[in-house]
Amino acid sequence: MELDLQGKTVIVTGGGSNIGRAISLAFAREGSNVVISDWDERQAEKTANEIKALGAKAMAVKTDISKSDEVEAMVRKVLAEFGKIDILVNNVGGNVDQLFMEEPREKWQKTMDMNLWGMINCTRAVLDNMVERKSGTVVSIGSDAARVGEFREGIYSGCKAAVIALTKTLAKELGRLGIRLNVVCPGLTPAKFEEIGEKSHWQEQIANFTPEVREKAAKVYPLRKLGKPEDTANAVVFLASDRAGHITGQTLSVSGGYTMV
Repeated sequence: MELDLQGKTVIVTGGGSNIGRAISLAFAREGSNVVISDWDERQAEKTANEIKALGAKAMAVKTDISKSDEVEAMVRKVLAEFGKIDILVNNVGGNVDQLFMEEPREKWQKTMDMNLWGMINCTRAVLDNMVERKSGTVVSIGSDAARVGEFREGIYSGCKAAVIALTKTLAKELGRLGIRLNVVCPGLTPAKFEEIGEKSHWQEQIANFTPEVREKAAKVYPLRKLGKPEDTANAVVFLASDRAGHITGQTLSVSGGYTMV
């Protein structure tokens, strides 16, 4: 299926590692111009170089998405380089695995900055250009934790639920202007050491994910397997394309059947 994404300009937040890296590479293979907005500059540049090796255009911009001024500066750089923003993928996310009553307030704030405020900042920053052009797509990475609530993931679940709700609201507000917004909720998708940066919050998860733990975790899923970054990337690229032109305000779980709602 041709997705007609050739020449589209795509911003992928957290696009240097794991799911974000897979999303960035998937758009590159479709001929898109890919902007990797990531706080880990070295990993962002590494992925950008992979994209250039595929023959696509890439740009790495160091950005702390929790800071609106940095996000706005990033967007200005993108517009100066490519002249437009067709697609935003709000990929940055992370979780603290801890009981709510034991989790310190400073971790609440960090989780909210990463999973909610970052999405708000980035979405708002690209909308002026999209509204002006009456065209644009935003795909945000959610979580099945938002759909069912998840043990030891209270603040994270709440943030991702807010991402889904905000996406629905904006889809209603902006649909008349030709802008679509959707959410993709991955299942557990373990990262690989070679696909993440030295500063990545995935480091601890990888260290703890022994083959025995992976086997046990997979039994929770009806398909009896864990997700791969490419699983999520394929869904994101489809929803961002004109092939999904009549889909907006929706939440798609790519989680091996973990939730069915």
